[in-house]
Amino acid sequence: MKKIIRDISWLSFNERVMQEAQDNEVHLYNRLRFLGIFSNNLDEFFRVRVGTLNKMVKLNKQTAKIHLEENPERILSQIHEEVIKLQSAFDKTFAQIIRELGTKYKIYLKNERELSKDQKSWVENYFEERVRSQIVPLMIESMPHAPMLRDRSIYLACLLGNTNNPMLQRYALIEVPEQHIPRFIILPSPKNETHIIMLEDVIRYNLKFLFAPFGFDRFKSHVIKLTRDAEMDLDNGFNSNIITELEKNLKKRSKGKATRFVYDKRIDPQLLDYLTRRLNLDKKADLISGGRIHNFKAFMDFPKEVFQDIKYRPKPFVHPLLKQPCRIMDVIQNRDVMLHFPYHSFDSVIDLLREAAIDPFVQSIRITVYRLAKNSKVINALLNAVRNGKSVSVIIELKARFDEEANLKWKSILEEEGIKVYVGVPNMKVHAKLCVIKKREFNKTLQYAFISTGNFHEGTAQLYGDHMLMTSKSTIIQDVNKIFDCLESEHPSLDKIKSCKTLITSPFNTRNHFIQQIEKEIRRRKSHRRILLKLNSLVDPTLIESLYKAARSGVQVDMVIRGICTATTHQKVFKKEIRGISIVDEYLEHARVIIFNNNNDPTVYISSADWMVRNLDHRVEVTCPIISKTFSQELIDIMEIQLQENVKARVLNNLQNNEYLTPENEEQVEFRSQLEIYKYLQNKEYP
Repeated sequence: MKKIIRDISWLSFNERVMQEAQDNEVHLYNRLRFLGIFSNNLDEFFRVRVGTLNKMVKLNKQTAKIHLEENPERILSQIHEEVIKLQSAFDKTFAQIIRELGTKYKIYLKNERELSKDQKSWVENYFEERVRSQIVPLMIESMPHAPMLRDRSIYLACLLGNTNNPMLQRYALIEVPEQHIPRFIILPSPKNETHIIMLEDVIRYNLKFLFAPFGFDRFKSHVIKLTRDAEMDLDNGFNSNIITELEKNLKKRSKGKATRFVYDKRIDPQLLDYLTRRLNLDKKADLISGGRIHNFKAFMDFPKEVFQDIKYRPKPFVHPLLKQPCRIMDVIQNRDVMLHFPYHSFDSVIDLLREAAIDPFVQSIRITVYRLAKNSKVINALLNAVRNGKSVSVIIELKARFDEEANLKWKSILEEEGIKVYVGVPNMKVHAKLCVIKKREFNKTLQYAFISTGNFHEGTAQLYGDHMLMTSKSTIIQDVNKIFDCLESEHPSLDKIKSCKTLITSPFNTRNHFIQQIEKEIRRRKSHRRILLKLNSLVDPTLIESLYKAARSGVQVDMVIRGICTATTHQKVFKKEIRGISIVDEYLEHARVIIFNNNNDPTVYISSADWMVRNLDHRVEVTCPIISKTFSQELIDIMEIQLQENVKARVLNNLQNNEYLTPENEEQVEFRSQLEIYKYLQNKEYP
């Protein structure tokens, strides 16, 4: 079976993010943000995938507990080559954006050598008042052990000298305190101009005040950054204490093996050599040279106020059936509702939870949470519910990567308020997005559920494209309750989930169900055979082989895959080439939708699961069939709109070259699907 290497496909996806930063049609503020997203993505890639591949190199296939890639050494070598190319393109893109900021907006990023007399005085005062107390220089040559550089931090590596005494030369490290002080500092500026200095340059300018008392009068400094392996080695067995183990692993993560050391290419060679030896870095594998600035994630928070012409996205609007004042549970009792984020407002979900918290007839709320907003309105509603005497139970996934610490804190907060908190099942992540509300009114039990493709997070719901079904259908509610019964057991066993009759669940039958559906589509009449897939990632080899079989038999396969896609789209044996696109635009395409034409009577699903081994075999996931013809058509319409995209779509092909799918001729109008979906939903009428 031909396939594309997963990690190279991911780097190809991240290149698509950088293409947004290179697009002159995108506002400069957003172009800077896309550079920040690209950088943050790459950091996580090195923390997780490169760290895992490094482990694979050392592991024995017979004794390994994880799936091993074929030839991880070769993959690491390819990654290194690709990252160097991407870094070069990144540096050119950033330089171009900086030039345009000056020519178009009179916004100038100043370094410590470009300050006016007044600005120098201002920077000295700012350093004394805000910065000096936050930094502790490390004189690394006098330290008995190498300093433990923190992941996610940047450091100024300093070379200190004395003009009259060449023998007086020392090395120092200063951690840039960007967690406590803004990275971008707006300077006093000439009229009609905006001058901005970065925090590390404020420190650079003031090195003389830090080190002159020790006899130094020459200073060179360059930004360095270390990325560490952040993948946890958890043994979540029945007898292990997952809380203790998580806390232990969080401490270990801060000391994880280095996976990448990025440095300013103009750094003093002796200083670089010293750091390489002292930090025990592999020169060939770990070192990547770059420009003056690192930790570009900060550019996601570049000062917005310095721009006057930012065009804001259309605001999310409340679904017409859920406009307040109304009782949302009454609406759902009479008819199902389908929400599409970020076009529809997530406020309706909060309104439903608040309503449930107050309604005297509501007895219980059960919900799964994976990632939560910092000041979560979802949690606030649940706390109000338990204070109003409701039974509230929360399945919280402690192992949500990089949210482990936050979720441990949420667990404590919830338990202190009397909410029953459960932490899932051994060796599995609970990734399903479920909630069920139970109400007893006039001797009648009523229940309402919602099932989503995305997290119950009011922040990301403004940026992530997702779908949510709100329903009172008993067949779905019965299955949702079975899943909660299982997850809330004292000794969780997944046997109950096996018996779900409507919902398709991982780790049991998701893969087999879709293999069967693909096989059915292959056997249908030739003129009506079609499969539409929308996923974040398509990696599972068994399902990919089933799609290849469909393509060989002449089934039209159309895919919208945002991220990793290891399936090839062209093979000589295909009767119909697989058509794949990736859409990268202002909203993050996060939904999972699977559609089979089924002789022009489509079967449609929404899911929390991507087609990856981990989602199908090692997570509790839920795929929900959409029974309503109205909602099925709605999802098909949205998919068809996306397949017409010719502004932000890139072709997924075997070359991984990210060609834009552009209008075929001058007469064909530009079609931007996220704007068109907004119009489609805004104009939709509900009888």
